[in-house]
Amino acid sequence: MRVITQDVREAILARRTIRAYRPDPVPKDVLTELLDLARYTPSWGNTQPWEFAVAGGEVWAQLKEAMLQRFQAGTAPYPDIPLPVFPEGIRARSGDNGRRMLEAMGISREDREARRRWSDYGATFFGAPNGIFLHMDRSLGPWSVLDIGMTMQTIMIAAVTYGLGTSPLFVMVRYPDVLREMLSIPESQQIVCGIAIGYPDTEAPQNNFERPRLPLESVATWHGFED
Repeated sequence: MRVITQDVREAILARRTIRAYRPDPVPKDVLTELLDLARYTPSWGNTQPWEFAVAGGEVWAQLKEAMLQRFQAGTAPYPDIPLPVFPEGIRARSGDNGRRMLEAMGISREDREARRRWSDYGATFFGAPNGIFLHMDRSLGPWSVLDIGMTMQTIMIAAVTYGLGTSPLFVMVRYPDVLREMLSIPESQQIVCGIAIGYPDTEAPQNNFERPRLPLESVATWHGFED
């Protein structure tokens, strides 16, 4: 199994949300190794609340079709974890990111048909050949969700080292009953999030637009340090 890089800094900077994939499925042994690494993510008191449902092949194709049908029918999402309501400043960052992406793809605000096709594409998880769904016992609370987030980061950074791309996606979990039926996830489990994973289409403009980050001085304060 060929590892592309073992430099953590390089992997962090190389990671980006991938929205176009090559059709090649990720071998099961690669996915197994990624999840095996994820087991070493820190968690509250070593509780290790995460559980994984990994999809590929015909199951993945059927799941994507079922989710797309719900989306195209206009079914409102009903995820296990409610959608957030972002304040204006934070919401503006998301809007700017979406604008940059659509501009890179040559999709104008007025082109409703192109935007509809793009939404349908997103509803099928950007063509990723595989998906990982993260869930945990329903009795657990926000601190365990934090642990799930950390293991997602472990998976996404480790994926870079194998030449893989990922996208953490709410759209993968917006109709949880579909997932419970097709992936045998019991009601006792809360479905937290999904990760689309595969080999990136490196030429796709939606994988290459600039996504700026806030300057460090705008988000960090320092206390007790000498200038």
